[in-house]
Amino acid sequence: MVCDVTNPWTMILYLRRILLPLWSQNHLEKLTIMRKILCLSLFLLSALAADAQTIEYPPAERESVVDTYFGTAVSDPYRWLEDDRSARTAAWVEAENAVTDQYMQTLKQRAPLLKRLKEVANYEKVGAPFKRHGRWYFYKNDGLQNQSVLYVTDELGGTPRVMLDPNKLSTDGTVALKGIYFSNDGKYMAYSVSRSGSDWTEFYVMDARTGQLLDDHVEWTKFSGAAWYKDGFYYSTYDRPEAGKEYSHINETHKIYYHRIGTPQSEDVLFYQNPAHPKRFYSVGVNKEETMMFLYESGEGNGNNLYVRDLRKANSQFIQMTLNMDYDNGVAETLGDTIYLFTNDGAPRNRIMRTTIDRPGRQQWQEFVAETDHLLQGAGMYNWQWILQYSVDASSHAYLYSRDGQRQREIRFPSVGSAGFSGDKEQQEVFYTFSSFTVPATIYRYDPATDKSTLYRAPKVNFNANGFETRQLFFTSKDGTRVPMFVTYRKGLKLNGNNPVYLYGYGGFNIGMYPGFSTSRLPFLEQGGIYAVVNLRGGNEYGEEWHRAGTKMQKQNVFDDFIAAAEYLIAEKYTNKEKIAIVGGSNGGLLVGACMTQRPDLFRVAIPQVGVMDMLRYHKFTIGWNWAPDYGTSADSKEMFDYLKGYSPLHNLKEGVEYPATLVTTADHDDRVVPAHSFKFAATLQHCHKGNRPVLIRIDTKAGHGGGKPLSKVLEEQADIYAFIMHNLGMRVKF
Repeated sequence: MVCDVTNPWTMILYLRRILLPLWSQNHLEKLTIMRKILCLSLFLLSALAADAQTIEYPPAERESVVDTYFGTAVSDPYRWLEDDRSARTAAWVEAENAVTDQYMQTLKQRAPLLKRLKEVANYEKVGAPFKRHGRWYFYKNDGLQNQSVLYVTDELGGTPRVMLDPNKLSTDGTVALKGIYFSNDGKYMAYSVSRSGSDWTEFYVMDARTGQLLDDHVEWTKFSGAAWYKDGFYYSTYDRPEAGKEYSHINETHKIYYHRIGTPQSEDVLFYQNPAHPKRFYSVGVNKEETMMFLYESGEGNGNNLYVRDLRKANSQFIQMTLNMDYDNGVAETLGDTIYLFTNDGAPRNRIMRTTIDRPGRQQWQEFVAETDHLLQGAGMYNWQWILQYSVDASSHAYLYSRDGQRQREIRFPSVGSAGFSGDKEQQEVFYTFSSFTVPATIYRYDPATDKSTLYRAPKVNFNANGFETRQLFFTSKDGTRVPMFVTYRKGLKLNGNNPVYLYGYGGFNIGMYPGFSTSRLPFLEQGGIYAVVNLRGGNEYGEEWHRAGTKMQKQNVFDDFIAAAEYLIAEKYTNKEKIAIVGGSNGGLLVGACMTQRPDLFRVAIPQVGVMDMLRYHKFTIGWNWAPDYGTSADSKEMFDYLKGYSPLHNLKEGVEYPATLVTTADHDDRVVPAHSFKFAATLQHCHKGNRPVLIRIDTKAGHGGGKPLSKVLEEQADIYAFIMHNLGMRVKF
């Protein structure tokens, strides 16, 4: 007899059929068997009742708001939810959170999951050491600290002392350290912080030697580092937003200011702006020797333009080096008058070019390291030698090159995974951090002279990594494209078509999905789940051509890849459609929204996190306009409008359809993908959805798009998400 374990009634009948033949004449054995049948029956009936519960969703008024695009009328009945600061929206948010909280309290999986999530997260996490002006720095988190602490020591391996503890910047951990920036003379360290997860940042300055906080304070900066020059630094910002619209108003005309140490922000000098192109980003960088300044211009196309200025010459002006923002161009290193450039101009999988400051134009560049068959991910100079990192089928490979660009050897990593290097051209010590789906971030010290990697620091996680394995699978997408996917699961997994799957993807903005460690997925794996990551088109795993194959009028390729991944796992007996949860954040939230509306029959659970759900209006909020190179906009042309409307998650929800059990997540301070996307999608989904599967929204407070979220909030959110997934996939939790 085949048992459908997703149906409790079938399961009860099945248990009766397999247990009753074991009926014994012994009275005690009879009672034991009966107790087992009764307990299992009651448990499964309880599960059935929980699944069948009717949820009363908060009322959301539908208004007659209609937009017309190229002659086509499109209704937007929940437009009022775009005003995320109105009392009306606040009341809806409160009511939705109350319903979601009540549902979460009924899930028996949540409490043990949260307990286990805290256990596996509670380990010492230490970052690779880095040297600045004769002293060594590193980040460390003792275990459950909300933010990692910056430590300093006078020598490698010496006694550390606290340089900056961001946990003391707020009582609830919602003020996060975003970056640190040392002045080139070693006197100062600027650091930026974000409040409640917002993209808005603030700068403070410390005396790097004494750790004393100075009076300098710069507010309302955005998408900015601190580029030191002499006794001050350059930063990027927008005009201070109107009160009440800090997290939704469109950001335009990025400006660069110079702040001199010891002066108030009101005296900062406007250095650069370009009002003719208000929807572009601008930032500057200064090399370590303070001989060259580079201006980066982006926001249109898939790349950036680059300008250079010779700081050794009085009153020098910027010289434009590139003329096409369809290509990525970055400075890898400067040596004397020579500039080494990392670019995909003329090389979709990237290469390194070089030129000189007196001949900086694109036509003067010379090839230093040619493009290969694999994606060049990064390049840096360490101890006067180059280390180049490549992606081979979405895993890291690194090679040592001589100073003149000749390949010497491959640097061998412990296994398939991801690696990142730390060091400096003038520093003998070289470190790299390696991780995989089952190996937490582990630090190695590398000696280029002997080609030897020595373990420097390995964390101790309360998790048996040896009991799990990762495989890379390749499947064929709808149009015949070969797509890779990583799957991680317990060793000895049986391909019986009944394993629960957490299917994750992103597929956009030239961002690849590479092996990496996260404690949040460990309890799911321990309970027999499969964690699957798909390397969708739209990412950078195979270079710019792979990226562009998932953009604009080819965006459907991304969704087709994700759907094909699920179908492949079903065909290969890893799982079935009642056991698949799809998850993705931001652009990945769009992915989940599009796939659940296109194939609601294929997935049992959907978790769209901080997703871009309204593809017709996304460009009208904060920096949404910057996503146009990947998406196109509804204003571009009728053809583009029709294409966007054809997959926009918000506009493809249909009344009377049974959708997967869905938990939409967003946050009140998300000024990257404004919460209106998730608000309108959730309200529409609740209006359209047929059946008893829950379709809920979880709206976090004092949180943003995800970056800088305190660990306490992360653990609470992950407990909710995994409890929701495991309950609706029919998984029991037993640790």
